Amino acid sequence: MSVKKYVVGLDYGTDSVRALLVDASNGEEVACAVSLYKRWAEGKYCQPELSQFRQHPLDYIEGMEDAIKTVVSQVSDEIINNIVAITIDTTGSTPGAVDEKGTPLALLPEFAEDPDAMFVLWKDHTALKEADEINALSKKSPVDFTKYSGGMYSSEWFWSKILHITKKDGEVAKRAFSWMEHCDWMPAFLTGNTDVMTVKRSRCAAGHKAMWHQEFGGLPSQAFLAQLDPKLGELRDHLYQETYTTDETAGNLSAEWAAKLGLSKTVKVGVGALDAHLGAIGTGIEPYSLVKVMGTSTCDMVVVPTEEFSGLVKGICGQVDGSIIPNMLGMEAGQSAFGDVYSWYKQILEFPMREILSETLTKDELKKASDAILPKLSEKAAQLPVTENDLIALDWINGRRTPDVDLAKKGVLAGLTLGTSAPHIFKALVEATAFGSKAIMDRFMEQGVNIKQVIALGGISKKSAFVMQTLANILNVPIKVATSEQACALGSAMFAAVVAGVYNNISDAQATMSSGYDECYYPDHEKAEIYKKLYKKYQQLGTAIN
Repeated sequence: MSVKKYVVGLDYGTDSVRALLVDASNGEEVACAVSLYKRWAEGKYCQPELSQFRQHPLDYIEGMEDAIKTVVSQVSDEIINNIVAITIDTTGSTPGAVDEKGTPLALLPEFAEDPDAMFVLWKDHTALKEADEINALSKKSPVDFTKYSGGMYSSEWFWSKILHITKKDGEVAKRAFSWMEHCDWMPAFLTGNTDVMTVKRSRCAAGHKAMWHQEFGGLPSQAFLAQLDPKLGELRDHLYQETYTTDETAGNLSAEWAAKLGLSKTVKVGVGALDAHLGAIGTGIEPYSLVKVMGTSTCDMVVVPTEEFSGLVKGICGQVDGSIIPNMLGMEAGQSAFGDVYSWYKQILEFPMREILSETLTKDELKKASDAILPKLSEKAAQLPVTENDLIALDWINGRRTPDVDLAKKGVLAGLTLGTSAPHIFKALVEATAFGSKAIMDRFMEQGVNIKQVIALGGISKKSAFVMQTLANILNVPIKVATSEQACALGSAMFAAVVAGVYNNISDAQATMSSGYDECYYPDHEKAEIYKKLYKKYQQLGTAIN
């Protein structure tokens, strides 16, 4: 009888990292642990009023060590001895400045408290001006390097962030030998690779966030980058030419980290990728499925066989060969705020609790009341009728990611009256996020990408039946919800199984390791007809405030 093999999917989210230990033979989730980022939880290095969100690499290191050790502590020595591979997914674009050895500058004493020397989180929007500069230059250049990035470059992405910090922080710019995405740095760190020029860079992150494409011979040209800033031109020689899909091996676990984690030095570490893309893998994405990762923001992904599509989809976050499934074209879109819209409204409603009742209620009582706000709003909003005269909102409170990126956009509520209640407003906000999702699906369809099914994963898909039913009504299609609570980590584990040689390819791993679906939301066709009219109003409102 063959010995079972086990794999670890390491999933770095916005607030925490989770380690998922999986039986590679059947996809059974054996153990899971989540570790919060200590400094991030304290609000360090962030200035939300400036849209500045930075994370210290120590949070990533300490979180990883804690999560994996916790998982290992839950299982037998027999299982530990048969852990064969780890694959890592992270948020992105989340780049950080590194020295020649690939050490993030924030790990050096002189930069330990400098936010510009840390990883620039995906939702950091401090580089709006720099994104405009990149877009303007691209449109004037002989080659439009944004053509495979939906035709517009975002302030959330690699080059915008580097250009911003290069111009803002001379010391960081001077010491930065190179820059690495978080999903590239973690595999290098765990394998002990101290030569930044030999690190295997993720095709997923490079193609979707850094304008890498085979047609360009890799990254944008040195001449193009130098026009933005001479230091960017110099930096290109310290980056990469080749990229690698997630079925490739980055190396073996270093002796140091094998000892610290209690694992074998034979454990393989896979090439990293972006979290949402591996979430799509974890749900069993197949050609023409639209997979929606629904959390604080959304990431919407589609894969199509490369021989079946040769066009360019305008206004999305890129189309990259092999970014999700090797040898297929991966497409990404998404919303800058989804769950964040509901959290923002909840925080507004918490004002009297924080400012008036905090002296009379205990912390536990305040928390209980706070936790009840969104469920109660959902209950009451679900009881409201859907009419053609309902309140209309725009979901762009953190800018618009797709279609047609414009992160300077703002949210709007239209149609308020003295009869408008808190549930009315919440209903309008939920509908706005669903309308934003419809705009994305419509863009794919209009550009020749036929969507055959919609799959959801992430916290909101599990926690809010009201949001999911509203989304099904507005998209007017059934929405399947993935069973796994940790679909991104499961997707990473699937690729780890391929890296370890348990499966020949990711499709085989998906077929055996997928958790399936535990819920399906079907549209209410009567409401769907009304929502078609409300959606037109949503579009008209968006056009009116342009």
